[in-house]
Amino acid sequence: MAPALNEWLAVNLRWFHLVTGAAWIGASFYFNWLNNHVRPLEREDPDPAVKGEVFAIHGGAFYRVSKYAGAPARLPRVLHWFKWEAYFTWITGFLLLALVYWHDARAMMVDAQVADLSPLGAVGVGVGTLVGAYVVYDLLCRSPLATRPAALAAVGFGLFVGLSAALFQLLAPRAAAMHLGAAIGTVMAANVLFVIIPGQRDMVDAMVAGRPPPLARGAAGALRSLHNNYLTLPALLVMVSNHYPAVWAGPGGWLMVPALCVLGAMIRHGYNLRGQGAPRPFVISWVGAAGLAAVALGSALSGAPPPAASGAAPVSLSAAQMVIATRCMGCHATEPTMAGFVAPPKGLALEDRATIEANRDRIASQVESRVMPLGNLTGMTDEERALVVAWARGG
Repeated sequence: MAPALNEWLAVNLRWFHLVTGAAWIGASFYFNWLNNHVRPLEREDPDPAVKGEVFAIHGGAFYRVSKYAGAPARLPRVLHWFKWEAYFTWITGFLLLALVYWHDARAMMVDAQVADLSPLGAVGVGVGTLVGAYVVYDLLCRSPLATRPAALAAVGFGLFVGLSAALFQLLAPRAAAMHLGAAIGTVMAANVLFVIIPGQRDMVDAMVAGRPPPLARGAAGALRSLHNNYLTLPALLVMVSNHYPAVWAGPGGWLMVPALCVLGAMIRHGYNLRGQGAPRPFVISWVGAAGLAAVALGSALSGAPPPAASGAAPVSLSAAQMVIATRCMGCHATEPTMAGFVAPPKGLALEDRATIEANRDRIASQVESRVMPLGNLTGMTDEERALVVAWARGG
């Protein structure tokens, strides 16, 4: 594929993915807020099937939303469904994953220092992750654990940590993290496709046929919708972490990603408790936020430059520049020579000493985390990595 076309496809897919994702997550947040804020009727409703209501004001108008115990007596002329936001978010995300990672698996997914996989084998791991994640999750939701939310969450989190450990043993760290996020997104979209929408169709069909609505199907859909609500912040975290190695690089990356995901879910839980009128609802959110702050502080302290060894000569910019010229400038040049690049990544051309010096922290982060060079296609050795990092840290 022509590099320019590949780049335009990627940016447009990412744009579409973000737009549809915002619509889907916005709808998820709104309907869970709505459900949490339903209160008993303040006065008798003409329709005996109405069991609760919510009053709101927005955009200069008052709104009253009623919630039915089952279904209304007759099908309304206009009934709004919420599904295409979920479907298009997953479709665009899947295409983006395939274009960025699977299409160039040798550079984006394979790291010989992690596992000696072929590009096809790495793609197979990616496909298996998406399919397997939903199959296992669905079996859990159909098991007796479905009636024990805390146990279901604990088992699910344990399996997620296990999946993370496996992926980080097989794929390059960034690819492992992105496939964890893709697994979350697949579970969410499959919930809509296989459980939530079919359950809603059954309820509508029962209304049309004059049968009692299948409340069990509706309850199953409500449970999956609630799960999706908790999974949104973890999914967003992984989505935005693509260019932030602190989240997934290093020996603890396999545990860092799940830990951040559960802290994000804790923050979401506080908002849900508030909507339900629970006392001190944000205590759990504060614990989650404190956990995120602790992770950031711990990473900052552990990543502090160590003092230079006594008698060790500092690494010169000239020495680092020689490694950068050999291993990095195939991509990071005004006119890249590496196949597939029409411009330097992030607009960073490392062709002069001033630019290299000004970006020493960024260079150290990317080199030390093994994110760059991509797939180590230029063959940077561990000794060269250590030299560049030592220069960047002033060692």
